[in-house]
Amino acid sequence: MAIDKAQVLAALRTVTSPRGVSLTDAKVLSEITAADGKVFFSINVDANEARAWEEVRAKAEAAVRTIPGVTTAMVALTAERKPGAAAPAQPSHSHGVKPVAQHRPHGAPADSPMGKQASIPGISSIIAVASGKGGVGKSTTALNLALALRDLGLRVGLLDADIYGPSVPRLTGVREKPALNDAKKMVPIVRFGMPLMSIGFLVEEETAMVWRGPMVMSAIRQMLWDVAWGELDVLVVDMPPGTGDAQLTLAQQVPLRGVVIVSTPQDLALIDARRGIAMFDKVNVPTLGIIENMSYFQCPECGTRSDIFGHGGARHEAERLKVPFLGEIPLHMSIRTSSDAGTPVVNSEPDGVHAAIYRSIGAEIKRQLVGAAAAV
Repeated sequence: MAIDKAQVLAALRTVTSPRGVSLTDAKVLSEITAADGKVFFSINVDANEARAWEEVRAKAEAAVRTIPGVTTAMVALTAERKPGAAAPAQPSHSHGVKPVAQHRPHGAPADSPMGKQASIPGISSIIAVASGKGGVGKSTTALNLALALRDLGLRVGLLDADIYGPSVPRLTGVREKPALNDAKKMVPIVRFGMPLMSIGFLVEEETAMVWRGPMVMSAIRQMLWDVAWGELDVLVVDMPPGTGDAQLTLAQQVPLRGVVIVSTPQDLALIDARRGIAMFDKVNVPTLGIIENMSYFQCPECGTRSDIFGHGGARHEAERLKVPFLGEIPLHMSIRTSSDAGTPVVNSEPDGVHAAIYRSIGAEIKRQLVGAAAAV
């Protein structure tokens, strides 16, 4: 059933703003996107009023979901501070989950954003896979690393938090759309024995995600708390490249056990990797280690090894920064072709040399996670 903006506006007229007028008359709505059962828009208010508007955001989302044919509704609250205005108190957005004080990063004061983290019921550990820049194979690494942790006996889920360039649908071959359960939570798509969630499951592959920072942050929050993840030992989060809103949102909202940095051996990639490590260090997220991806090329015909992008740069950087070096992953045709086909190499060639490399890296990460859990 096709959904148009008029239906969405009709549903929103039933929602009253804190000012006592209909939401459609409050002059706070952004452009509404409605297509293929999915509705996206934001509510733009002054930051000093954000706390009062959070309930309205939730009611608006609920109202839109009652429209026949709507499968997904995502409403962001965009709060902007006027020039010269005092910074507002941080609004609570715990989705019913109470903050867990014992997960507060060491040294973070109780009134800091890091002191307002909340654990997600059923998930023991959350780790991020990040890179300072794009094009280093981060998403391929994140997926194969999640599969490696699965092979090591852990219950693993994968969240594709790369809002602007989601890759997990293509890398896993998933074309399905997530359904809603009776609690109105999205049910993740299960592939390779793992629950998966990506914004790419909700929008078409060619759709341009022209979203402002607050909407990105709201989408990540929803994919964390409004998804029925079940019981997991580890949730692997594939982050967008860079050091922006998505990274800060994740670090401030949930107790990250650590971050894995993916880089190539090139100096340019290593410079950005340093920035990524420095950013996570500022928000008290430990670096589990650095992976050197596309470390070398081995000719499948003659076996000759070529260091196309240089070699050893990530290892030296890890030594300099005193963080673990997790391993080298080669630039190889089978990794590329299996990824493009939606059959990641750890799953399609479980006895191959590349799967063994990913599992070796996964074993070191598992060792650190088990050690960290024992220390809590």
